[in-house]
Amino acid sequence: MRILIADDEAMSRRLLQITLERAGYDVIAVENGRQAADRICTIDGPRLVLLDWVMPELDGPGVCREVRKRKDQSYVYMVLLTSKEAKEDVITGLESGADDYLTKPFDAEELKARLRTGLRILGLENRLVEAREEMRFKASHDALTTLWNRAVILELLARELSRAHRENATTVIILCDIDHFKAVNDSLGHLVGDEVLRETAKRLLASVRLYDFVGRYGGEEFLVVLNNCDPAFAFARAEEIRNTIAQRPVQTSAGPVPVTMSLGLLLSHEWGTRPAEELLHEVDAALYAAKRAGRNCVKVASTIAAVGFSDSRVDEPARQG
Repeated sequence: MRILIADDEAMSRRLLQITLERAGYDVIAVENGRQAADRICTIDGPRLVLLDWVMPELDGPGVCREVRKRKDQSYVYMVLLTSKEAKEDVITGLESGADDYLTKPFDAEELKARLRTGLRILGLENRLVEAREEMRFKASHDALTTLWNRAVILELLARELSRAHRENATTVIILCDIDHFKAVNDSLGHLVGDEVLRETAKRLLASVRLYDFVGRYGGEEFLVVLNNCDPAFAFARAEEIRNTIAQRPVQTSAGPVPVTMSLGLLLSHEWGTRPAEELLHEVDAALYAAKRAGRNCVKVASTIAAVGFSDSRVDEPARQG
């Protein structure tokens, strides 16, 4: 653990540094409060700090107040070293944001014990942050594939459509469905099916740009959102995705499994300001057309076909894989 010590007295600072280095700490030593605050408030600044109360430029309580103003950094455990023993001085120090204090002259073993307390508190804070981030990840990602889950990918799609409309750009929506996936589950088992889903998700993610979105739409269906995509290259991009999936079998515990996908594609600029729900209905129809055309192909949602849309389409048999 790195620790920062701030003391304007060179001899005191050096003795403190030797004591802490012998105890196994990586010590950063500065000679005034301003230097301490600047080092602590960096992105990778030390999280364990010893501050002399009286220092030039910025005293110990002043450093504590400045550090506590920052809400975007990990917790910093700060101990004040002071010769002040009056109760009101102790209260002032703690109210400034210090976690603990030691009066000079202090016992080296007591100092080490106080610092171990600080380490335990920082460890607890780390675990709380990890638990919070894990909960946040689980709430937004699909548990099997670790892609965005359905709720989040739909929210991202709606947000991107709104941005594209404002900026007169094009969002490309691609709905992908693994061909004959039910046969994989039925013949090889659901665990192998899960392996196929995970590998397919990896390939989909690898086939798009960092600022595009990929989510699990449901079952063996995936939703890909290509942001600010040139319409002239949209079909080619979809073909690249299809080829990425089909170019080699997925290696599973049951052996290699050939995998292909059918894709429905839609260009947002062709559909005006229609809501995401309606666009998803149209791209789903395009996906259905790809299934009917023999699978392992890309079909584009057509506004011409949409004009002639009738309720009879809902009576068509459901697609099977």
